[in-house]
Amino acid sequence: MAEYGVNPMPLLHHLPILPILIPMLTGTLLLFSSDSRHGPRIALSLFSVLLQLAAAGALLAAAGGWLGMPWPGSISVYALGDWAPPFGIALVADRLAAVMLALTATLGLAALVYSIARWEKAGVHFLPLFQFLLMGLNGTFLTGDLFNLFVFFEVMLAASYGLALHGSGGPRVRAGLHYIVVNLLASLLFLVAAALMYGVTGTLNLAELPPRIAMLDAADRQLFHAAAALLGVVFLIKAAAWPLNFWLPAAYGNAVPPVGAIFAILTKVGVYALLRLGVLFQESGVAPPPFGGDWVFYCGLVTMAAGTLGVLQAQKLDRLAAFLVVVSSGTLLTSFGFTGTLLTGPAIYYLVSSVLGSGAFFMLVEMAERNRQQGADFLAISQEAFGVEAAHHDSEHPDEMVGVAIPAAMVFLGLAFVACVLLLTGLPPLSGFVGKFALLGASLASLPQASVLHVGLYISALVLSGMAGLIAMSRLGIRVFWDMERLAPHLQWLEAGPVAALLLLCLWLALAPEAMMAYAAAASDSLYDAGAYIRAVMPQTPLTP
Repeated sequence: MAEYGVNPMPLLHHLPILPILIPMLTGTLLLFSSDSRHGPRIALSLFSVLLQLAAAGALLAAAGGWLGMPWPGSISVYALGDWAPPFGIALVADRLAAVMLALTATLGLAALVYSIARWEKAGVHFLPLFQFLLMGLNGTFLTGDLFNLFVFFEVMLAASYGLALHGSGGPRVRAGLHYIVVNLLASLLFLVAAALMYGVTGTLNLAELPPRIAMLDAADRQLFHAAAALLGVVFLIKAAAWPLNFWLPAAYGNAVPPVGAIFAILTKVGVYALLRLGVLFQESGVAPPPFGGDWVFYCGLVTMAAGTLGVLQAQKLDRLAAFLVVVSSGTLLTSFGFTGTLLTGPAIYYLVSSVLGSGAFFMLVEMAERNRQQGADFLAISQEAFGVEAAHHDSEHPDEMVGVAIPAAMVFLGLAFVACVLLLTGLPPLSGFVGKFALLGASLASLPQASVLHVGLYISALVLSGMAGLIAMSRLGIRVFWDMERLAPHLQWLEAGPVAALLLLCLWLALAPEAMMAYAAAASDSLYDAGAYIRAVMPQTPLTP
């Protein structure tokens, strides 16, 4: 298998399959194990995610050429069953795929540790569903053909259905059912699009598609455009692009905290698929909407605007967190749809930062809302609207409250909330600022190629969305943390630790951004070298139809 770009060393040889094999076996074992063996099940789940993180780290190093024997072109092709592509199933690991795998494992570890405190007991089969979700995510980033992209999409979505419904409560069930219906329709469109594409090209292998597309006649090219349009709709739904994102705020906002945290990366699957297939379609000289032209750019702008309006009108922190995910998806779509490739490297850095920050914020929201009175937000809104003072009785007895003792839990929550505000709005000194500053600089540097209109719209959208996030998060933060009637919440280390770890990781990305920025730039260069991708997967001349 060395002829397909796989390092002959035994460990590196099997690295690409491990992120799929490990959670698949673990999830199966958890399904057949007794719920009474709670300790061993938790230990097995944690060990599985740690192994996935180690495998992702090794893939990062191997793709970057840091293991002494770099893969040709920094791309590894793993042919399952030793069947050469396009006849067999191929897994393709390059720098971008390795970044997404490492991000998935990091966020998955934090969410799993957080869930151990209480949330994995709120319903049945949380642990196996979590493993199958990771398997589906890892598979979508590694697969080298369209049919298996559909398969891993379905594995990911099937697990996410159970996780979205995890726990009790009418709002969660209603939002979860809407989420399921929308994604089932998207799955149907995906299957129809894949069938059409196979019918006109004779292949679903991603590397073989570009030369096949280039040879299509006029009639078949129209069918291909129709298939690509359907496929684009599927990926735009998953990327939470407007107007196809109506399902997201309720589904993400009502999910239990660790599920909301891991869901923060699900929208990036759609963005990743649009980017990956868009580059390959452009290699064929035919890039139909929404994979080519200005479609993705303007779709991202409108998504940013819709997410920004949602952020401003949000009256609860969980809804705010969901709309911030929409804003981040819009930012990525706009960046990847920009003229040229200068923004792709900074956008990959921004993607990592926003996913880590969103995951931390979803878990932080639940801790910050504990012990608050029912209807506290509604009362605060009413008081703001009618100008009623919340603590009018304090003026009658001014000596009763000279100062307020702040427990350690509130100190942690306050500092973590401020960190999330800075991170998700793009303010210094955390990695959100570094990512947005790099995007702004790259957009200005692209002026010789890009139009002044595009650059102006892009910069305005970035600045305004950040200002809106700052206003909304500050407003809701004041309501939550200045509520003097509440008792200090009790936090466990299993809950505070994952949030602190994600925020510290973002701080490290900001203090030492050179390595991540360089890797993101190299991932961008590798991504747009579609010829190298095709040669790595299909070293022989592709068959003609």
